[in-house]
Amino acid sequence: MKTIKIILGIITAISVVFFATGLFVKQTDYTAQVSVNKPLTSVFETFNTSEQIKNWIPEIKSLEVINENIGKTGSSYKIVIDTQDQEITMTQKVLAYVPNEKVTLYFDAENMLKTDDYIFTEKNGVTTITLNASCQSESYMMACMFPYFKSTFKDQDQTYLNNFKAFVEK
Repeated sequence: MKTIKIILGIITAISVVFFATGLFVKQTDYTAQVSVNKPLTSVFETFNTSEQIKNWIPEIKSLEVINENIGKTGSSYKIVIDTQDQEITMTQKVLAYVPNEKVTLYFDAENMLKTDDYIFTEKNGVTTITLNASCQSESYMMACMFPYFKSTFKDQDQTYLNNFKAFVEK
C-alpha cells in the first residue's frame, strides 16, 4: 500500500509540474544561425523566392499564394506540409520585409502560432542568417508541451538553415 501511495504521489507531482508549465511559460523562444559563403543580395533573394523553398524544406508538399503585396509585407500564403503520418495545412503571413536585412514570418499551423524573425548580415562576403523564433499555442495542453520540445523545434529549424546553406553553396 505504501508503494502505491508513493507512485501516486510521484504521478501527481509530475502532473502538477506539467500543467503549471502552461500557466507560467506563455511562449517558447530560441535562436538558430547559419553562415553562407555567398554575398548577401544573392542569399536574400534565394531565401525569399517561394518556388525555391522546397529545396531546403523537403516536407513542403505545396505552397499557394493567397495574397501577394508589392514589397511583400502583408503577403500571405497557404502551405501544406507532408509529415510521416499526416498533412498539416498552415497559413504564412509576411509581417516585415526589409530587403537584404530582415524577413519576419508568422505561421498559424493548427494550434501552433510561430513567429520567425530572420536577420541577414554580411561580413567579408559571408552572409549570416540569424533566426529568432517564438512559438505559442492556442490550446492550453499544447502550451504545456511546447517548452519541453524547444530543442526539437530548434534542431528542426537549424536543419532547415543548414539545408538552405547546402542548397545555395552548391
